[in-house]
Amino acid sequence: MSTAPVLARTREDLAAALAALGERAVLVPTMGALHVGHRALLATARTLAAGPVVVSVFVNPLQFDSATDLAAYPADLDADLAVCAQEGAAVVFAPSVDQMYPAGPPSVRVAAGELGARLEGAVRPGHFDGMLTVVAKLFGLVRPRAALFGQKDAQQLALVTRMVTDLELGVEVVAVPTVRDADGLAASSRNVRLDAAARARASAVPAALAAGAAAGSSGEADRVVGAATDVLTDAGLAVDYVALVDPGTFATVSSPTGRALLVLAARVGGVRLIDNTAVVLAPPTAVRGGP
Repeated sequence: MSTAPVLARTREDLAAALAALGERAVLVPTMGALHVGHRALLATARTLAAGPVVVSVFVNPLQFDSATDLAAYPADLDADLAVCAQEGAAVVFAPSVDQMYPAGPPSVRVAAGELGARLEGAVRPGHFDGMLTVVAKLFGLVRPRAALFGQKDAQQLALVTRMVTDLELGVEVVAVPTVRDADGLAASSRNVRLDAAARARASAVPAALAAGAAAGSSGEADRVVGAATDVLTDAGLAVDYVALVDPGTFATVSSPTGRALLVLAARVGGVRLIDNTAVVLAPPTAVRGGP
C-alpha cells in the first residue's frame, strides 16, 4: 500500500515537513494535473539516491499571458496527491498564490535574457521571466540538492540550467526524456483538452518531428524546417514556429553539420502544443571518382 505524502499548503507547513525529512530533498516542480510524464519524473527522482522527493504543485500566474488560459488550466489536487503517493513522494507543496507571493506580484524577478526572448519567449512575452522567478523561489523554499525537468519543455530546461549556473544556486538540474503516448504525442496536461478529432490531428506534431529529423541527412537546415512545417500545415494546424536551434543557446542553426534541436509549437482545437527532437545535420557524402 502506498503511503500518503505530507501535504504542505503553507510556507510554515513546508518548513516543518522539510525539517522532519532530515536531509536535502530532490524537487519535482509541477503545475499539477499530473500524468505519465510526471510519473517518469518521479520515478527518476527516486533513483537519484536515498534522498526524499518533494513535489510542488502550483499553477504560476506569472507564466501566463492570458487570463483565459490560466483559468482553463486543469487542476485536480486529490488526483495529484494519489499519483504522488503511488510514486513515493514524501512531501507535496501545494501553495496558494498568496502563499507563493505573500507581498503580491514580485517587483524583483529573474530576467530570462536573450535566450528567453527567442521562440517560445517571443510568442509568450514574459513567460520565461515568470517561470524562472517561481523556480528560483521554489529552490529557495525547498533548498533541494537536485531538481528534475522534462525534455519536452526544452527551452525551459535550458533556461533553468543557465540560471542555476549563472546565479550559483547549487542545485543539480536533471533532464528527463519526453514520455509519449501510443500515437507519439508527448504527454502534456493540455492534452486532456483535445477532443477526439483534435487529438487525431495532433498526431501531426510527432509526425512533423519525424519528417524533420529524417531530412537532417540532407545536411540543410532549411529542408529540416520545411519538412516539419509541411506536415503541420497539411494537417491544418496553426503554426507558431518551427526552428532548428542549438540546444544550449536556442540560436538558429545554419551550419551544414552537427547536432541540433528541432523545436516547434502549433495549435489544434484551441490547444497549444510544443515538442522537440534531436536532429543530426549530415551532408550527403560527396560522390567519388569522376574526371
